Amino acid sequence: MPPTPRQGRRAWLLSGSQAVLLALLLLVDPATGSDTTTASEIKDRRDLVSAIKRLEKKLGFRRTKNFTKESKKVAAAYRCYYTGKLELPESYEGLDLRQGTKAGCPVDAQKYDVFFYPLDADASGRTPVTASLAHESVERFLVVVPHEDFHANQELRKLPATLGEAASTLIGFLTASEVARQEFGEPSEVYRNLLREPELFSRKAEIVNRYHVRLSQLYAAARAGRVSEQDTLAQKQQIFEEIQQACKAISPAPKSFNPCPAANNNAGLAFDATYTKYYPLMYGLYRVEGRALKPTLDALQRALRAPTEPEALRNLQDLIKSPPASATELLATPPAGGPGDSLSCCSPSRPP
Repeated sequence: MPPTPRQGRRAWLLSGSQAVLLALLLLVDPATGSDTTTASEIKDRRDLVSAIKRLEKKLGFRRTKNFTKESKKVAAAYRCYYTGKLELPESYEGLDLRQGTKAGCPVDAQKYDVFFYPLDADASGRTPVTASLAHESVERFLVVVPHEDFHANQELRKLPATLGEAASTLIGFLTASEVARQEFGEPSEVYRNLLREPELFSRKAEIVNRYHVRLSQLYAAARAGRVSEQDTLAQKQQIFEEIQQACKAISPAPKSFNPCPAANNNAGLAFDATYTKYYPLMYGLYRVEGRALKPTLDALQRALRAPTEPEALRNLQDLIKSPPASATELLATPPAGGPGDSLSCCSPSRPP
């Protein structure tokens, strides 16, 4: 699944015939969706897919047939995620899910917190370039493709979505910025925008994770009878207002994702927490590895080659605490550049 539901695309939460316009999905910001750069007029989307696939091959991504074809359909699927008004799962894996239609969700929004998700890309291995994805901003498009392709590696399939989505999100950003550097140049707005995304997403992750803990504690207190349902709902409303204020304050505005949760309710927060829960660890590893694409990818590969979530987390924490390489390795290996440096940093490797 994408980290990154979708630029230029909006999500609607429907109850009966009424539609409530929501904030764009996880990596989708209405403001950024319309803010396409002149690069979209320079590079055809098929050319961008080819450029991404070439880089993925050098990096050692598992080969997929994602985005090799185009579709006139707006969405790859219509999903309705929902949960109780006082329930907050750890991730989208804990949300209830029903199939929706382009008309919306067959779920009572008065009874449940609902998130309607017109999915414009997925990690099926054969997902096409949908009509909505084709009209996303260049930044968004460049992030979605490698994010979905990265999901194909076998190690991620063995681990919880909270690890897979965080890793795919970071690698999506880094791969996108390198492709932008190659295709548009370092002075380009697209490249400069994408270079900021990993750090901006770390700010979003801090907000989502902090308020997820706070709401989880509130609901636990309600279940224990320490807070009345009326007071719990009132505090819930206040907390979600705080979340909106905090995420909208992220500056500069991200270009490939929505700074706010997919929907301003429990379903939206749980959905976004899937991507943010372990992102701070991934981002910490990226910083330890000199903010460079290939070293970060290799380090993630080593960390995530683990049979269980606790082992993978220990691996990540150990790598963050340890030097990125021994003195001998550093002497034997040319210095690795950042996403904006030569692709000599990106020799083939086995995908994580």
